Amino acid sequence: MSASPDADVSTIKISERASNAMEELSSMAFAQEPLWQVDMASNTEMLSDVEYMRVVKVRECQSPPSLDVDNSHELEPVLAVCSESSRAVEYFETRPISIIELLMDLEQWSLAFSNIVSKATLVGVLASTGVERHYDGTLQLMTAEFHAPSPLVPTRESSFARYCKKLGSGLWGVVDVSPETLPQFPSSNFRRRPSGCLIEEMPNGCSKVIWVEHVVVDNRLVHHFFQPLVTSGFAFCAKRWVNTLIQHFQWSATVRVPNSPTDRGVIIPQPQRTFFLKFSERMVKSFFMDISASRENKWMPFPVSGADIMISTKSSTDDHGKILGTTTVFATSVHLPVPSKQVFSLLRDVKFRRQWDIYGRNHRFDEHAYISNGDSPENGVSILRAINDETKKIKALYMQESYAASTGSYIVYAPFDYKQAENKLMKDEWPDHIPILPSGFSILPDRPIHRDETGGSLLTIAFHVVAKSPTDEREPSNQLGFLMHNIIAKTVMSIKEALGFSI
Repeated sequence: MSASPDADVSTIKISERASNAMEELSSMAFAQEPLWQVDMASNTEMLSDVEYMRVVKVRECQSPPSLDVDNSHELEPVLAVCSESSRAVEYFETRPISIIELLMDLEQWSLAFSNIVSKATLVGVLASTGVERHYDGTLQLMTAEFHAPSPLVPTRESSFARYCKKLGSGLWGVVDVSPETLPQFPSSNFRRRPSGCLIEEMPNGCSKVIWVEHVVVDNRLVHHFFQPLVTSGFAFCAKRWVNTLIQHFQWSATVRVPNSPTDRGVIIPQPQRTFFLKFSERMVKSFFMDISASRENKWMPFPVSGADIMISTKSSTDDHGKILGTTTVFATSVHLPVPSKQVFSLLRDVKFRRQWDIYGRNHRFDEHAYISNGDSPENGVSILRAINDETKKIKALYMQESYAASTGSYIVYAPFDYKQAENKLMKDEWPDHIPILPSGFSILPDRPIHRDETGGSLLTIAFHVVAKSPTDEREPSNQLGFLMHNIIAKTVMSIKEALGFSI
């Protein structure tokens, strides 16, 4: 922000808004009924809008006059928006500073939460201690785009202030809030009310995190498949952020583990394991970016009636981990009347891959190596081999990562050149420049999870392929388009047959 009287006023307004937001977050994190209402069926909490507005009015009456008058609630009827709120509590085997540093470092934060954050920018730092790893009082201004794992769910874009403060002995807070009262930060369809987390230091180097999400959003453009999940607040709920944070620290612990055999008995020394985990991390981040509704993807509907397939064409003229030339992502989302756990187990099981992978009909797949990530044996990184039935020779190698949580699951894979990876490893280089085209599946429950875990699934399928055309971005050829339409249709049919229900 430029140095001017107007900029000084804006900084003061944002600082006041952030300070008030931290107070509100602290109050909401520890509050009980009637502010928080419990849904016994789904075991989730939601704010009572009526009680929340009453509390806000009381706080405004008790507070001294402020430069920042938050009248955002008066705009909501005009914008036809609704509020979403949720809270989640989790314990982590890491010190608070590790969590605080992750949240206050833009690069770390956007990488760790790449399944939610499409892109993020640090606009400016309005206050800072200037001391490394000391964030008390740090105030940042940011922009970010948040997504669900399907091109059928519009992204949510927002500018917001992020404020970190030490609230007491062993207690920190990190809060986000949209400065919507400032004209230079307009927001037409999404705003962050005070959201974030309190981080409490626990014995034995552990931390307790209370995460609160509270936003105002216009959901009218969400596809009808995803309406129940999104409008309930579940698609972007606090539990999803917490689950992602759990996965990040599990991944970090896996990287640090010394040499250990996999369940296939293959020893993967730490340098190789770190290399493949980094490679897989980039693959998954790329996959989530590929299937999001981000503006950068320029999605177009496939021109076939009833196909419900989306197409995004990309081009690259450099070699920084991308295929030179034009590539195309084909994606679709379908509803399956079976629980998401069942879909995930089928799609990640290497023995059943030839049932749905039409590229592998004449091949068998085996898991050459497996790196577990966390406590569940189904969560981890695999190196798969496709072996031809007739010649018994290895036709291709695939990197695959699978992960399941209550708020969503995924299986992402990509072919890779083992010799190229080995050469990078021998030269002590990171896998950042190895070209990768991830394909895979994102699996969401079709409604907020109930205690009995019944219900169906929302399966998003995406294939990223080389278009074999010049480097200018354009629509894929009709031949490629209809080929991929047939492949996606056959894949969906094969998955339904493998799950045991009629088409």
